[in-house]
Amino acid sequence: MTGFLPQRKRLLFFLLLTALLGFYVLHNTLDTKPLQVEDQSVRNSLNRLRISKEDGNTSLDSLLTSDSDLFISSKREDTTDKQSNITHTHKGPATKQNIDSSKSASNEGFNSSKDFKEPIAPRPTEPDFFGDSYATDDVPQLTSCPSSIRRKVSRTPFGERFLKNVPVLQWAKHFSKQEYQRLSRYPGAHGWGSVDTEVLEQSLAILNTSANWLMFDDWEMRGNRSQCIRCAVVGNGGILKGSKKGQEIDQHDYIFRTNGAVIKGFEEDVGERTSLYTFSTNTMRNSMRSYAGAGYQGPPQDKETRYVFLPDHDRDYILMRAAATHTPIEKGPERSANPPQYFGENVTVEKFKMYHPDFIRYLRNRFLRSHTLNTKYKDIYRPSTGAVMLLAALHTCDEVSAYGFMTSDYSAYSDHYYDKTHHPVHFYANHDLRMELMLWQQLHQAGLIRLYMRTQTPS
Repeated sequence: MTGFLPQRKRLLFFLLLTALLGFYVLHNTLDTKPLQVEDQSVRNSLNRLRISKEDGNTSLDSLLTSDSDLFISSKREDTTDKQSNITHTHKGPATKQNIDSSKSASNEGFNSSKDFKEPIAPRPTEPDFFGDSYATDDVPQLTSCPSSIRRKVSRTPFGERFLKNVPVLQWAKHFSKQEYQRLSRYPGAHGWGSVDTEVLEQSLAILNTSANWLMFDDWEMRGNRSQCIRCAVVGNGGILKGSKKGQEIDQHDYIFRTNGAVIKGFEEDVGERTSLYTFSTNTMRNSMRSYAGAGYQGPPQDKETRYVFLPDHDRDYILMRAAATHTPIEKGPERSANPPQYFGENVTVEKFKMYHPDFIRYLRNRFLRSHTLNTKYKDIYRPSTGAVMLLAALHTCDEVSAYGFMTSDYSAYSDHYYDKTHHPVHFYANHDLRMELMLWQQLHQAGLIRLYMRTQTPS
């Protein structure tokens, strides 16, 4: 009897110790679990993980099959740029915040979002910057607008990352062997790594006038110009269906549109004018296939319209040169015996502009640093064509109003305003549309753009 109690105590002590050890192991396991994407709807969309048909390379579909990309990696990638050119050191944009809400962000179209949170001050983020070194351009200021974005930006959370002299457009003066060596380090839209040097030199050589260099090359010739350059940037989002914003859009000095911008039959909601049409050869051709049934037959061909290429391959430079010089394309997917007719028979070289790869890389580094860059899909990620267009307007216009871009109630609307039936927005690996949505809210709250929002689903 005397040996029974000590034995029972030893048993209880052993059981308690086992329980504590189990709790410790479970706790550490939970702490080291990879951080999952925070929204279930994003996980459901990303489970498909395929490249956008409108704005990507569908040949990469087979790569996007692993569910592991639903997790955010914590591994640091060393891609620090050692380029000795003019360098701007920056430590990263705001970290991602979840602003998704079932409620609308506005009562009267342009009001501030109640759900909006101020962007966090820039700090180091993962992964390292991808060549945060850029050429500079001294583009002349066409106005002395007192409310210009350039005047206001330094007083906002975006002042630290905003570069006023980064080249938005590239033209003849930008090509040199030294620049080719620098920019050929970066692939796709971020550099010249996907472009043959001879093709690049021959194509940029014809962009040799101020019309190719200036976004608003006809501003000085306009007799009714205002004190400020007022721009409407029009996306193709379903939020515009039933908006009746067409007249308001057309009253701006310049109207930006992109990709499958269907106008005929939708003028009351989206307006009629197109001043600057942004596209890549790939997105334009995909739009012509995908939205032919909605009435999209190709880029608008108005007298006012200029064409702004977002080049990410040889084919963009080849198409631009052939269209501008009215010569046939001898190789590639656009090969034909006749000159390309996408832009009309009478188009001139002064109508063409091309985004500078430094500008695209700058946007990726400082405004849209997606967690996709921590995954194996980092090489196919870039800002969407619509995002490039809106951020180009932010860097060139005095005042910007954005219509047809994603807002926090995006699920209430179809993917496009011209969809005949409801098509939900899908999320793909080559763009981070949720991060773009958040950026539009932040820019709106900072007073740098006016983002069109609404509270009720159109009938």
